[in-house]
Amino acid sequence: MNATDREIPAELVARLQDTKNASRDLARSSAATRDAALAAIATAVAAQADVVTQANERDLERGAAEGMAESLRDRLRLTPERVQGLVDALGVVRSLADPVGDVVRGMTLPNGLQVSQVRVPFGVVGAIYEARPNVTVDITALAIKSGNAVALRGGSAAEETNKALVEIMREALVSVGLPAAVVTSVDDFGREGANALMRSRGLIDVLIPRGSASLIESVVTQSTVPVIETGAGVVHIFIDASADAKSATDIVHNAKVQRPSVCNSVETVLIHREALGRVLPHLAAKLLASGVTIHADPQICALIPEAVAATDEIWGREALSLDISLKVVESLDEALEHIETYSTHHTESILTQDMQNAERFLLEVDSAAVMVNASTRFTDGGEFGFGAEVGISTQKLHARGPMGLPELTSTKWIVRGSGQIRP
Repeated sequence: MNATDREIPAELVARLQDTKNASRDLARSSAATRDAALAAIATAVAAQADVVTQANERDLERGAAEGMAESLRDRLRLTPERVQGLVDALGVVRSLADPVGDVVRGMTLPNGLQVSQVRVPFGVVGAIYEARPNVTVDITALAIKSGNAVALRGGSAAEETNKALVEIMREALVSVGLPAAVVTSVDDFGREGANALMRSRGLIDVLIPRGSASLIESVVTQSTVPVIETGAGVVHIFIDASADAKSATDIVHNAKVQRPSVCNSVETVLIHREALGRVLPHLAAKLLASGVTIHADPQICALIPEAVAATDEIWGREALSLDISLKVVESLDEALEHIETYSTHHTESILTQDMQNAERFLLEVDSAAVMVNASTRFTDGGEFGFGAEVGISTQKLHARGPMGLPELTSTKWIVRGSGQIRP
């Protein structure tokens, strides 16, 4: 621990120390034991789904009374179907290949030393997130599979739901012979718990924030613990001059409406002037019919009476709601310039039949995920085949894009010799 220990309550330091100790037990466990833990958690969550949804209802009722935005309430909500989705995701993670011990590279040196770089767990993964009880299960599943313990701060909005889930998972761990402290929550310490995770260098090995841009910025700037930065999603789709009108309409509608409250939903659509007449009438009609509010530049406002004039702030905003921004551009160059100016480097997509433009877009857009003729909603660990995901990293160090099992490991070098000494 660093010098800031004195600011952290002794009870909280002891709890995190227990989790650090438990991480060593987990690291020594077999892959079969970790898989058994995931199976036990899945069985327990399914058996106690009513307990989870009832706790979630209490959180939702409190959120509504406190004026929580609908986009956050949607993220908070755990229906029976979403609980089953958590159970299914646990099964998928359990079925994935164990990354621990994988040899990244290896060699035999001229002196006979056998050198290999292998994947190892971080130790304790801390997570700070808001109104997302699914993260409580998702990150725990990925952490256990990759040999890591977890310390969770899930926020007051989901306090009842997270408490129920953590209790269920801790009991399941004990049932297979692992310490309950492999999973711990600091929610009962409130904001002080989050601050402790950020300052507990030596007890927390890596910290992952998920939530609003302000939460992520706060963690990145205040933490003394290494941070894997996830990012807000000011996500763009560029409709090129050659785009198919029906396909473009369907893709944009899916990217906005299928689940607007998540970070990979589209926020801004740039439409090439040559595609405007073919695409805009169908696109606007379908969006408006789904209750989407269109914010647009003057050219589109003149064509769509229902559109609202876009302000300068609109282009850099992550709405996470049934709001979308539309703008006419004259060229691919202008689209690329707009994306570079306003993107949070999460996900961008081009809709085109011009493969030269597609390849240029893929090359020049500097985002974690760049797509051609596909909905941005596919930037997701589950959709990419990772099972659940830790988050979507928009940084460039260690992990970028949807983070699965390999991103929750570090490496160490193993050297096997037969008496060699360095001359």
